Amino acid sequence: MNISMPKGTKDILPRDVYRWQFVEDRFRRVCASYGYTEIRTPMFEHTELFKRGIGDTTDVVQKEMYTFEIAERSLTLKPEGTSPVVRSFIENKLYAEQMPARYYYITPCFRYEKMQKGRQRQFHQFGVECFGASGMMADAEVIALAMDFLTGLGIKSLKLHINSIGCPKCRAEYRKVLQDFLRPNLDQFCDTCKDRFERNPMRILDCKSPICQSYCAGAPKMLDYLCDDCRAAFDELQKDLQAMGISYEIDPGIVRGLDYYTKTAFEIVSEDIGAQGTVCGGGRYDDLIGEVGGPPTPGVGFGLGIERLLLVMEANGIEIPHPDRCDVFVAIMGGAAKAAGLKLSQELRAKGCRVVSDPMERGLKAQLKYADRLGARYAVVIGDNEIEKGVAILRDMENSAQEELPFDELAQRLAAE
Repeated sequence: MNISMPKGTKDILPRDVYRWQFVEDRFRRVCASYGYTEIRTPMFEHTELFKRGIGDTTDVVQKEMYTFEIAERSLTLKPEGTSPVVRSFIENKLYAEQMPARYYYITPCFRYEKMQKGRQRQFHQFGVECFGASGMMADAEVIALAMDFLTGLGIKSLKLHINSIGCPKCRAEYRKVLQDFLRPNLDQFCDTCKDRFERNPMRILDCKSPICQSYCAGAPKMLDYLCDDCRAAFDELQKDLQAMGISYEIDPGIVRGLDYYTKTAFEIVSEDIGAQGTVCGGGRYDDLIGEVGGPPTPGVGFGLGIERLLLVMEANGIEIPHPDRCDVFVAIMGGAAKAAGLKLSQELRAKGCRVVSDPMERGLKAQLKYADRLGARYAVVIGDNEIEKGVAILRDMENSAQEELPFDELAQRLAAE
């Protein structure tokens, strides 16, 4: 029997989970400061949602999705967060509510892909989506939220790269020019890129194969073929970022890996995790909601991998504070002391204290050693002798000083600490 965890997955153990809770709490706070509220979607959706939303020319749809058949239905574990939020937005008629709609999510995603540093087949993602705003102020806001979150964690080695990948109107002209450039060397490209040549040649520029990349060197840039509307939008985005004091680099090489993007595409890159340094990526997708079956509604958002984020924080030497696990340890010695110890524990918990005792009922020395390992600030020792005297022993675990206190005074004292 194989009961080991599947390749590409990872247990988040109790000794590490506080790091995840820390960044999750920070993300929620930053999102709230921008007016974003949380949305939670199912772990799996109908496969057609991702084929229509992500695009059937992408590696995600062609190679990486975890798809299964049940009751003659094709279902897929979600490989990214945007399409499920779009589906929920349409199905629940959220477009009838106040616009723009601002959502954030914290979710596991699933992709069967080659594992890299900080990337698993079940990975975890922060994301935000803003629906209903067509102006670039929304794009700048989404980027600012991501930058505020990352810099607020203490990460310093970050660069914002921006690009425009145009709209269907201007991409049609660019597609022809790009195909003309790539066609003479098409036989040298990988099979995936050969398939992309007719379906979506821009995706060839995003291929990770060194051979394909070498033949893409000097390729025409989408920025040179933007229509007037897309050019004006890209100029507006830059002005908005400048007004917000956010530095950026224009990077014509950003394509993004999913087909639904239009106009703005951006990446936030760290130099601290090697060649695959993208920590956060996102952009605009004005046609996605309409393509999935909803009313035409513009959208913009980003996704951010939590595993890679934690690697960046580690590389930056950012220490996440380990929370105290225990305020008070109640050590119970003897049968008569048990009822008093349990009663005191409940009283202290009701007053907001984190209280632990030893259900294994070991000796006093072992219990105090256990309390020390838990990082308890105080230990309360209650034995049969203390019950007879109507007191308990309060022990300061930092300096081993101790004193006897009546039970009613003890509860008030600890609750006030």
